[in-house]
Amino acid sequence: MTSLIVTIETPADKADLFLSLITVAAEAARSLEPGCRRFEVARLTDRPNVFTLAELYDNPAALEAHRLTPHFLLLKEQLESGNLVLGKTSQLGEVVSG
Repeated sequence: MTSLIVTIETPADKADLFLSLITVAAEAARSLEPGCRRFEVARLTDRPNVFTLAELYDNPAALEAHRLTPHFLLLKEQLESGNLVLGKTSQLGEVVSG
């Protein structure tokens, strides 16, 4: 299994908009992508404009397929056009236990 942890900081005044967009995209990934096993969205309690995405895919090919889906490409466009991302970090890994 391939894991991806993404942390995204949004402008404070656009955090709720970001949350609504990422929630739709996460639901689409979970329901439409057979290789997506988990896509969770968490919001930091002490910094409500910072979000963590915990994603789990069958393998690297399933992650690459995710990045080509219409819902991912739409989200990417919405985030870029709305200037919704101040900062982003990603950690790619392989599940070794659990």
